[in-house]
Amino acid sequence: MEDKLEIKTEHRLINKEFINKVEALENAMLSSQDDRIAKGNSDMFPLKHSFSEGMYIREMFMPAGGLVIGKLYKISHTWFLLSGELQVATDEGGEYYIGPCYVNAPEGTKRVLHAVTDIVFVNVYPNPDNITNIEKLEDMLTCTSYKKYKEYKLLK
Repeated sequence: MEDKLEIKTEHRLINKEFINKVEALENAMLSSQDDRIAKGNSDMFPLKHSFSEGMYIREMFMPAGGLVIGKLYKISHTWFLLSGELQVATDEGGEYYIGPCYVNAPEGTKRVLHAVTDIVFVNVYPNPDNITNIEKLEDMLTCTSYKKYKEYKLLK
């Protein structure tokens, strides 16, 4: 059953309580008719994609008060808060960040971001095949659900 889903990653156990809470929040946001809620890439939280040899860099501007539920990552990566103040919740708890700073995020990470002030947020991912198609990169780097992530981990 889905309510019993727990996922063991290389470094930690993602507990079912966090999975249930973040999925319930995400489903409520996605089913909302509120036009202030962005569903995927949007003008509300514009993304800038950049590439260098073996790397994919994604930059996002988020205005104060913005709330984003991030993707579920198959791989570890590094993110940077270039400017602003940000609250972040993950399965490991909540943190408050003041930019500039950076965080190494382990594989299996899904974040809930709340911009306390206007922020500039940058993710840096390995891209050994130098893929530039964003959909292909997202398929390579992320899973659409914890259930799919667990299936991915079993196949790996």
